[in-house]
Amino acid sequence: MENVNKNRLFIASCVALLVTAMTFAIRARLETVFGPEGIGLTLEQIGWAFTPAFFGFTIAMIFGGILVDTMGIKKITWLAFITHAIGITWTLLARDQTSLFLATLFVGIGNGMVEAALNPMIASMYTENKTKMLNRFHIWFPGGIVIGSIVGWLIMDVMGMSWQIMVGVLYIPLIAYAFMFMGQEFPVTERVKLGVSNKKMFSSVVKPLFIFMVICMFLTAATELGTNQRIESLLKATVAVPLLVLAFINGIMAAGRAFAGQVVHKLKPEGMLLFSAIFAFLGLWLLTVTTGPMTFFAAAVFAIGITFFWPTMLSFVAEYIPESGALGLSIMGGAGMFSVSLILPIMGNIIDNASANDALKIMSVLPAILIVLFIGLNLYMKKRKPKTQEA
Repeated sequence: MENVNKNRLFIASCVALLVTAMTFAIRARLETVFGPEGIGLTLEQIGWAFTPAFFGFTIAMIFGGILVDTMGIKKITWLAFITHAIGITWTLLARDQTSLFLATLFVGIGNGMVEAALNPMIASMYTENKTKMLNRFHIWFPGGIVIGSIVGWLIMDVMGMSWQIMVGVLYIPLIAYAFMFMGQEFPVTERVKLGVSNKKMFSSVVKPLFIFMVICMFLTAATELGTNQRIESLLKATVAVPLLVLAFINGIMAAGRAFAGQVVHKLKPEGMLLFSAIFAFLGLWLLTVTTGPMTFFAAAVFAIGITFFWPTMLSFVAEYIPESGALGLSIMGGAGMFSVSLILPIMGNIIDNASANDALKIMSVLPAILIVLFIGLNLYMKKRKPKTQEA
């Protein structure tokens, strides 16, 4: 990797993930634009219109994960840019459930291609610090949600401007990451570098430990992203500006991921995951019993819980099942986003027909299950030596 500018590629990757995250926050704000008080869709219909953001992500990650070793990281990255551009433009033209669905599909594919290409790129560039650097990379998911939330609040709520201007802001980081990637040499994936065969790669993703982690990813992603994506509906009865709670949660997450290197040395990935599940459960439970300013305290507990979920799930696989390569990371990310595509309409139906509080109570069951699963994982890992060691 002599001619690879690691620093520039890493920063460009962070900006690409920033676009992904901002679409998440801005989509949360669009719920009120297209909802019962706006265009007139029910919350369940909006849930269905938003699902392509997650199953599109899943499709892109799975196929991207398979193709990134053969096509190369560079081509998958440019596919991310193209589909991002189409999705953002189509969102500006959306006027009903169908057009919103299709726009969201392209955005989801772009988001999935970003993760399919850049997670393995970072794992390949920083083989001795995977958990640390993947957490630093994923700072920009909560960081981007903070930025997107504040942009949405300022443009629509403070300045009273149109939602199209809010969506149009996405072109700024989109063009920025394209410029930064332009003309750069990309590294090969770690699997290619290690010479791991296709047979060994595919056999690794059917191992019991990998399948167990995929099951856990369904629950961790639904806990984190399902709750955050529907924050407007879940908290509109308890706080004045739910989008600011979303920004608050993700600000804590960004700060926490910045210090992931120190945390992982003390807890190891499996310990971080158990810690996260406990706090996520407590946070969701507290959100069911708090209102007003105390909602921010509950949100802080929840944020501490979900801070390390996504990147540590990925880094666990990269560290302990490295032969799964880009495919393993993509299956993990794809499984997580697919679970969110399933939970969103379910949450919308519960909120439509019962209450937001009931939805929060049901969501709190997911991290409760994870506590049990991660206790088991920690006991198992004590008997198993890691294949690589974090620096």
